[in-house]
Amino acid sequence: MKKKILIAILAIILILFLIFLVLFIIDTKRMEEGRQVLFSTWGRNYDMAKSNDNNNNVNDDNNKDNDDIKFALTMDDKIEEDTVWCGTFQLIWNDLKNDLAKQDIIFKEFPDLEVVKNLNKGNFKTDDISEESYYKIYGNPSIELKNEIERAIKEKFKETSDILDDFDWSDSNPRDYFLYCMLKKEFEFPIEFNELGEGTFADKYNNIEYFGLEKNAEEQVRNQIEVLYYINDQNFAIKLKTKQNDEVILAKGITEDSFKDIYNEILKNEEQFEGEKSFTEMDEIKVPKLDIDEKKRLSELENKIFSFSDGTEYEIDEALQTIKFELDEKGGKIKSEAGMMVRENAILLTENIERNFYLDDEFIIFLKEEDKDKPYFAAKINDITKFE
Repeated sequence: MKKKILIAILAIILILFLIFLVLFIIDTKRMEEGRQVLFSTWGRNYDMAKSNDNNNNVNDDNNKDNDDIKFALTMDDKIEEDTVWCGTFQLIWNDLKNDLAKQDIIFKEFPDLEVVKNLNKGNFKTDDISEESYYKIYGNPSIELKNEIERAIKEKFKETSDILDDFDWSDSNPRDYFLYCMLKKEFEFPIEFNELGEGTFADKYNNIEYFGLEKNAEEQVRNQIEVLYYINDQNFAIKLKTKQNDEVILAKGITEDSFKDIYNEILKNEEQFEGEKSFTEMDEIKVPKLDIDEKKRLSELENKIFSFSDGTEYEIDEALQTIKFELDEKGGKIKSEAGMMVRENAILLTENIERNFYLDDEFIIFLKEEDKDKPYFAAKINDITKFE
C-alpha cells in the first residue's frame, strides 16, 4: 500500500515538473518576443512594455528605430529633445525637386506640410560639403542600379549599405526613380584629450563616460580648443579643431527651436563676445562620449501624391535615412545614408501608349439623348448570351 502511494506521489511530482518545465519554456519564449507571460517571469526583471518598444525599434518596417531619438530632415525644422539631423536626405530631395520634378514638391492632399516646405528651400546643398565626403546618384530602380551603388560606396568609402536591402527593387516602371546618397567623414584631434572617467548627466543619468581637459592642461592640447563665447557655465559655445578641415562646435544654453536658429544664435553671440577666446590653463572642458546608430523610415513623406512639371503624378513609395555618429577623446566619425523610391502614380498616364477598350467581360451601357441630362436606357451585361 505504501509503495503504491509513493509511486503515485512520484508520478504527481513528475507531472508537475513537466507542467512547470513547459510553462517555463513558453514564458521564456514569450519574454524573448516581448509578449505577456502566461504564468511567471521566473525571477527575471522583465518589463513587457519596454521589451515591446525594443522589439519594435529593431523589427518594425526593418528599422532599428529608437522612438526617443527624432530625425529632423532640415535645419529649419522645429526640433524637440533628442533630435538629430544630417544633410543626406536634403541632397536627394534637391535632386528630386530640381532634376526630376523640375518644380517644388507639393503633396496633393497635404499642400501645407511644413517639412516639405522646408525641404523645398534646399538650404543644404552639395556646395556645403566637400565632394570627397559624399556620393549620390539617381536612376531607374533596378538590381543593376543597386549593384552600381554598392560598388561605388565600396570603392569610395570602403563601406556597405545599411538601407539598400530594405527597398523593393522588383516590378519597377521605366518612369520610376530611386535616389540615394551616402555621406562619410572621419576626423582626429591633433592631440588626444584625456579620458575623465564616468560621471552623471543632467543629475539623473549615471555612469556616463566623459573626455576633456582639467585645469593646468598643456598649452599644446589647449590650443586645439577655441572659445566662441562664454556667458556662464550654463551658456557658452566652444570649437574643437581637428587635423582635417572639420570643426566640432559644442554649445549649451540656447533655447531656439530649430538647428538653423540655434546655429545663427551661436554666430551672433560669437560676434558680440569680447572676452577671452583662448582656452586658458584655468579652464576645464568635459564632453560626454557619443555613439549614435539610428535608422528611420520617413513615413510622413510616404504614399502622398505630387506632380512633376509635365503633370505626371508620382508618390514616394519608401524613404529611409540612417545616421551613425561617434565622438570620443581621439576624434569622431559619421556615416549617413538616405534613400528614396519614387514611383509613378498608376492612376494617371500622361504618355501615348497602346490602350485596349475591350468590353469582353461585365460592363454597363447607357443610352441618352445629346441635349438631355439623364439616360433613357441602361443595361448591366453579365451573361452575354442573354443579350445576343
